[in-house]
Amino acid sequence: MTTTCTLILPCLNEAPALRAVLPQVPTWLEVVVVDNGSTDDTAAISRSLGARVVHEQRPGYGAAVHAGIEAATTDLVAVMDGDGSFDPSDLVPMIDDVAAGRATMAVGRRRPTGRGVWPWHARLGNRVVVAWLRLHSDFPVHDIAPMRVCRRDDLLALGVEDRRFGYPVELMQRASRAGWRITERDVAYHPRAAGTRSKVSGSVRGTLRTARDFLAVLA
Repeated sequence: MTTTCTLILPCLNEAPALRAVLPQVPTWLEVVVVDNGSTDDTAAISRSLGARVVHEQRPGYGAAVHAGIEAATTDLVAVMDGDGSFDPSDLVPMIDDVAAGRATMAVGRRRPTGRGVWPWHARLGNRVVVAWLRLHSDFPVHDIAPMRVCRRDDLLALGVEDRRFGYPVELMQRASRAGWRITERDVAYHPRAAGTRSKVSGSVRGTLRTARDFLAVLA
């Protein structure tokens, strides 16, 4: 398949996970790892496994994702966490949805592969935000797009402004209001790679910080 899509992996100290994740990425995808201030070997390992590395010093998930989008040169862009919790092959049908015109954006819906993979506090926060979005807009999906694919130009034109953890919520809110066709596909949600720790669901404090960013976007 001709490479028409760039996979963006926003990363902060994900070196242990990237050793396993990057070899699983389909070879026809370009990969941009956005190093968001890592203190481990995230950048070096990414380069050694064939990824292009972009450095974004501004802290925040949204800042890292936006830097990757700006760095991409393909028509389509995909975004996925690089912590080992997702299988890159699950992006393929989502890429097909957008490339074939069935969707403006295709997103993933997490399906945990075992107990404890998705902590109760993170799952609860997700449900609250999705319920708010479905109540106040034509939001058609059930998760806050942990994996997603769309056209680069469409995404830049949408003008998402949040640069912290509120980024995916603002993205979905703006996409819904803009009338985007959004498809949702189940994706396997695995335990994070050993040696890494979630900045969101790894603690109640992290979830509360993320909820604060979500609420700032929804206000």
